[in-house]
Amino acid sequence: MKITDIKIYAAEYAQTSKSPTNKKWVFLKMETDEGIHGWGEVGSSVNVSENFMATAIKEVAPQIIGENPMDIDRLWNKIYRMFSYMGSRGFTTSLIAGFDIALWDIKGKVSGLPVYDLLGGRYRDPVRLYCNAWFNGCFTPEEYANAAKINVLENGHNACKLDPFLEMTQYHTMYQDGFISEEGEQLGYDIVAAVREVIGPEIEILIDAHGHYNVPNAIRISNNLYERFNIAWFEEPVPPEGINALKQVKENTMAPICIGERLYTRADFIPILENNLADFIMPDTVWTGGISEIKKIATMAESYYIPIAPHVIPGGPLELIAAAHVVSSVPNFYKLEHSHAFIPEHNNLLEEPYLIKDGHFQLNEKPGLGFNLDENKLEKIG
Repeated sequence: MKITDIKIYAAEYAQTSKSPTNKKWVFLKMETDEGIHGWGEVGSSVNVSENFMATAIKEVAPQIIGENPMDIDRLWNKIYRMFSYMGSRGFTTSLIAGFDIALWDIKGKVSGLPVYDLLGGRYRDPVRLYCNAWFNGCFTPEEYANAAKINVLENGHNACKLDPFLEMTQYHTMYQDGFISEEGEQLGYDIVAAVREVIGPEIEILIDAHGHYNVPNAIRISNNLYERFNIAWFEEPVPPEGINALKQVKENTMAPICIGERLYTRADFIPILENNLADFIMPDTVWTGGISEIKKIATMAESYYIPIAPHVIPGGPLELIAAAHVVSSVPNFYKLEHSHAFIPEHNNLLEEPYLIKDGHFQLNEKPGLGFNLDENKLEKIG
């Protein structure tokens, strides 16, 4: 079997509270000489255009066409090493993911097995979720409370995530000076208090700090949130490259720490695991290079008894589906992120919709990923 063609597609997704304009997910369709094809999703970002990623796919495709799609690990490393003098992380791994996910889809279809069976079989069915992006358009504690009631409580979720410190939204994932005003900090506490009152004590609250803070502020805010509202984790308290800063926070906070959406390979997770710097890790399936790498990261973390909780947003439908296959196959799993706001848009792009019910994602038993994109709903690029 040989790979014969790589086709590139995009699909626009709607504006979110973190994105000033509509953006596009980027997908690739890998075709073979035996008529079997696989779908993959390339890592996306609210800050990167679809044309940037599509150009990169076109540059790499000639190196993959003619290869045997069964050689997944070798092809992963072939692309990875092409960029070794440019860093091979972040952009490169986001690019690799599209090829990697498509290769696993093909391998599953050839073997007649779902990807989770190729990865070792299932530990769980269905997959536990936590809800994010349930608060779009909310600015006051009352609005957050109402959204939590409708989108979290009434949809059967037992965990939800938010960044309640709206003053920092202007920076999103950028580090400015590590400070927040007293008024902005208090509004954040008021928002969490309103959400906690509505959802009750049993539903977990996860706080995303987006790497905004310096060490003293991260320690103070995380401890306040833990003491007042019993948060289940404090995510990215400091910028992701600040390993020593993270160590100081971890040693001085009562809140469990989650880290990893902006770490890109198993090598990046070594200092986190070896130095006990996180209670949860959250590799992103497409930003880490697809199914192959996140499975290896999960296996590494298993040796340290650290659960994974893969990051997904702002990913498209194939990222969520690929992540669900991986977490189905590993023992050290907490919950998988999903975007409440993206469910209709995801399902609009699939030939058959996926099912989320009572806070769980249901994989099917079809070969490969188990889901195909509807080409009539996609924009062909190039």
